[in-house]
Amino acid sequence: MARACSLGLPLLLLLPAVVSASLPVTVVRLNKAALNYVSDIGKAPLQRALQVPVSDFLDRSGEVLQSTRVQILDVHLPRLHLKFIAGLGVHLTAAINFTVKVFRVPEPMELVLSVALLADVRVARDSIGTLVLSISTCSLLFSPAGMLDSSNSTSQELLDLVQEHIKADLSNKLCLQVSGLVQDLNVHLGTLIGLSPVGPESQIRYSVISGPTITSNYMSMDVRAILFLLGKAIILPVHGSQPFVLPWPSGDEGAMATVGLSQHLFDCALLMLQKAGSLNLEITGQLNSKNNPLNTSMLGQLIPEVAHQFPEPMPVVLKVQLGATPVATLHTNNSTLQLQPFIEVLTASPNSALQLLFSLDVMVNLNLQLFVSKAKLRGTTSMLGGVQLSVVTSNVGSIDMDQVYTLISTVFQKPLLDHFNALLGMGIALPSVLNLHYVHSEVSVCEGYVVISSGFAYQR
Repeated sequence: MARACSLGLPLLLLLPAVVSASLPVTVVRLNKAALNYVSDIGKAPLQRALQVPVSDFLDRSGEVLQSTRVQILDVHLPRLHLKFIAGLGVHLTAAINFTVKVFRVPEPMELVLSVALLADVRVARDSIGTLVLSISTCSLLFSPAGMLDSSNSTSQELLDLVQEHIKADLSNKLCLQVSGLVQDLNVHLGTLIGLSPVGPESQIRYSVISGPTITSNYMSMDVRAILFLLGKAIILPVHGSQPFVLPWPSGDEGAMATVGLSQHLFDCALLMLQKAGSLNLEITGQLNSKNNPLNTSMLGQLIPEVAHQFPEPMPVVLKVQLGATPVATLHTNNSTLQLQPFIEVLTASPNSALQLLFSLDVMVNLNLQLFVSKAKLRGTTSMLGGVQLSVVTSNVGSIDMDQVYTLISTVFQKPLLDHFNALLGMGIALPSVLNLHYVHSEVSVCEGYVVISSGFAYQR
């Protein structure tokens, strides 16, 4: 992946210097493997759709004109192939074998009719920001029908007439059925733009910004991601954001999809968490606890004034607030978070109200590991270096941070990591449609953006 990441920098130089507000924060690229998967799972519904009724055949071979029932007994698709058409969409080729019964008296006959179906599917963007598919051309190539029962005495002339009847009847019906399937897909694609929950009061919404770029190897879409908190969009100035492109190839060349997420999206997500207050936490010490020995007795051994004011041991509370938005940094093969919490160190006073002992400015750097699970990008963190502490205010006299550092940093680090890992473990929904899941995903970090190479699994 380092090779793909390194290709991004020279490509960036080709982009305009002015970054506009329409700059996408997400790029979704569907590769050839995605079409292969659609071909595999699309055979069954296409077979069902092609099981169409056939009108009766008017048999003129006898002295009396007879209306003879014709029925398709079975439809089999030995081959369904999809490929990209540059600048247009997708070309569909299907090999179809129909088993047809003609209920002719006194001698019914069963035929096998092979048909090649060829269709071009145009892919465009509609006015509400979803993809829309339409059939631009559809044609059928019929092979000569064959009798299943070689002992049948039906004449070749009658067989030709029956075949012409079936061919004329199916010519419009089959293309109409394919068009109907495409319309059903459009309804499903519309679920891309629905709101997906991020937290109890937050959502994310994706929409396609412009028409897709289609080559013979892939289809690429620029997708806008908007995060909402209590119904209001989280907006960051885009002039500070850097554009990104996905080199070709990028990530795993055999992946069905390649998704690029920009720095801008990470910044918006962190701002949303900060505005929601989700990043804040309280850490409460317990008396006689080995897990959190933070109490006035322990502090009093390091700060004499605490021992003077609180001769009896009292639990101490760390009230951690992130007034500043965490900063995510994305470098090649490396992602970090920088936090600047403000900590109030409090304890209960004789009247049970919390009393401020002192407050601290804190600087923390975290390693950020990203992974994909159930169509969501999730994360986990670990400490990167030590915690930096500095006193802001004190109601307990002079504080020697060299003395206090070990106690405060020890009881602070684990609850902080647990809290952040729980938040990041909830994840943020990736661009997807209903019932489509990301599988076998790999996440790579590049300079200013993240690349996800993934397969798909469709589950109803």
